[in-house]
Parts: sequence; C-alpha cells; structure tokens
Amino acid sequence: MRYTTFGKRTGLRVSEYALGAANFGTAWGAGAEEDEARRIFERFAEAGGNFLDTADAYQFGESEELTGKFIATDRDHFVLATKFSLGAAPHPGMSSTGNSRKNMIASVEASLKRLGTDFIDLLWVHFPDELTPIEEILRGLDDLVSTGKIHHAALSNFPAWRVSRAVTLADLKNWAPVAGIQVEYSLVERGADRELLPMAQALGLGAALWSPLGGGLLTGKYRRGTEGRLTDLGAVIHTESTGQKTAVLDTVLAIAQESGATPAQVAVAWVRERAARSATSLIPIIGPRSVTQLDSYLGALDLRLTPEQYTRLSEVSALPLGAPYAATAGSLGGLQGGDPDRVTHPALPVA
Repeated sequence: MRYTTFGKRTGLRVSEYALGAANFGTAWGAGAEEDEARRIFERFAEAGGNFLDTADAYQFGESEELTGKFIATDRDHFVLATKFSLGAAPHPGMSSTGNSRKNMIASVEASLKRLGTDFIDLLWVHFPDELTPIEEILRGLDDLVSTGKIHHAALSNFPAWRVSRAVTLADLKNWAPVAGIQVEYSLVERGADRELLPMAQALGLGAALWSPLGGGLLTGKYRRGTEGRLTDLGAVIHTESTGQKTAVLDTVLAIAQESGATPAQVAVAWVRERAARSATSLIPIIGPRSVTQLDSYLGALDLRLTPEQYTRLSEVSALPLGAPYAATAGSLGGLQGGDPDRVTHPALPVA
C-alpha cells in the first residue's frame, strides 16, 4: 500500500486507504462481531494500512471501544481519526449532541476513554448542526490541539462555503488549521466535484471519501437480491433510482467482465485513479464487514483501468456542474484547471 500526506497543510502520513470502522461491533443490529472485526483490522495492518476512521456514534460507541483494543499494543503506528456531533448513546440528549464547545469537550473526553488513548490524531466534526457558530467550533478545536488531546482537526459533511470560511478564519486568527474534509464520493455520487473537491485542491486540504461503493450498489449485489446496507442497515445507500445510476452500474459490470475483476474493484479503482490525477490527497474510506470484503478492496490496489475504461466510467457518471460553471466553461476552456473529469457538461455560451 502506498502512502501520502493528508493534504498540504499537515505532515500526517497516511495509507492510501482509510479503514472505516462503522462495522466494528453489532450494537446497531448489523456489523461485525469482535473476532471478525479484529481479523479485518489485522489484515488491513498487514497490507500496510495505518489510517483508521471511526466515530463516537458508530455502533453507539462500540466501534471506538473495539478500535482502541486493536491498536493498544502499537498505538503510535496508527493514524487514529474519530468524530463527534451525534452522540454515542442510542437516544442522546440535547446537551450531548451538536458542535458546541460543551459537547465537543465532553465527547472527546469520552472518546479518549473508549479508545484507551491519550490523544486522537485527527478529530472530525461529524456534521454541521446549523446552530453553533463556526468561531466557537474552531476555538474549541484549537484548545484541544493546544492541550495535546487532538493533533489535527477537520470537517466532515460540511458544505464548501462553510469549510472555506472556517479555513480562512482559522488562518487569520492563528488557530489550529483545518486539515481536511470528509465527503461522500463514488461513481453514483459525484456532487463533490462541483465545489468541495476543487475547494480542497485550492486550499491544500486532504479529502477522505466515504462510501466509494455507493452503499453497495456498485457491487451489483442488489440486482441479485443479496443482503447488505439496503436490507439490514437501511442507511447510506443508493439504489437504481435514476437512469444514470443504472447506466453507471451497467458500465461497471461490463468493465469488470472485461478486466476479470469484481465490480467493487472496478468502482474503487476508478476512485483511486481520480486520486492519482488530483493535486491533493484523496483517501477512499473502505468499510468492510468481513475479511472477504476487505480482500476485494485490497485487490483493487492491483487493478489498473485502461484510459478508455476510465473515460467510459467518468463520462457515464458525470454530473452537470450547474451555475455559474455552465455559463463560463465555454469561454474559459473549462474550470478547475481544465480537468475534463470535472467539467462534464456541454459548453454553453456566456450569458
């Protein structure tokens, strides 16, 4: 497995995959039992993976507890990321959710206990809460960095305008910098191409990309009726709800047959190729529930799409970027440095 720094604003060295630990535990009623979760972790580490991504809300805290057990004998080797905002209890109270300084500090203290560690390498603000001023969030994160309880701070699932404002304020106030973003990204969810990924590139942010398989849709298993997120978790899923999604899946299946790979490996290989073409670090977060699923992800490390296959996937999954890009693409010859994978709509005349 190759390594990169997490963006250009840190020296944090991470593996090209992050292991998402949402399936570590069964408190949600779906996931991996402890023995299987440990096998997943050990196989990932053996393959060279060092970047682990969990959250206090995952499996109502069980994910953090298991992750802490697994890394206990070699804590410093791993880059440990966790999140706060949603709370760890099945029915959290008003004061134990959101992004206030009160909940931030309490959540981090609780996460440190569950993880069995003195510090968190990367703390994500899991979601914007639409209430807490960004200044309060940034000041709280700066305090946590100053005390050594976290090393880096980043924003997950925040819109681009909030992230860019946060980056600017932190820089102007000399607070701990915003290190990166986390966002959903796959062949069936390329909305981040509109604003978030160009912003990350421009500001030097790392980008962790969750659900690279579209909640399992891109494995093709739902066409066979196989159980997965769609049937047992019912969250973070995509279905063939549009003609484009059907066309994307058809293309993934066709290229899998051509290359002798699995559909999942094709889908992840496309994300890895996008990362290789990017000027900032794009890290897919893989979330296997079994060692077999993890081995499929690891197999994608050896898959190289041909230029023609990559183009087919990029074109069938492309989204119109909308205003103001549609009005300027024709006259400026494309945006985001002329990247053809991002300027995917026909050129329109300038209004």
